[in-house]
Amino acid sequence: MEENTPSKYYYSIGEVAAMFNVNTSMIRYWEKEFDVLRPRKNKKGNRLFTERDVRYVHVIYQLLKVKGYTLAGAKQALKERFSDYEERIIMLETLDKTRSFLLDLDKALAEKQKKS
Repeated sequence: MEENTPSKYYYSIGEVAAMFNVNTSMIRYWEKEFDVLRPRKNKKGNRLFTERDVRYVHVIYQLLKVKGYTLAGAKQALKERFSDYEERIIMLETLDKTRSFLLDLDKALAEKQKKS
């Protein structure tokens, strides 16, 4: 997942796909296959993904693309241990945000030292 993802209320399917470097068709396919992934739709029928939906996509992505689970295996893993996976994803996101913050802080301090 992309670092420094700004928090906002809703993400488009294109934004979510870009976060995980997958096609929008992949996101739509996962939506059909995984019951937990149910983004809202606006009047035009465009999908609106919340932070929680993005977290679901992150869990699904980790299982399928990173860990190499089959579709059936990922579904079973989500049924049995979704909260464990969700907790890990939250920790990873927190660590990514902390890392980005520290890198930005380091850059700012380096710039300040150059000016002194």
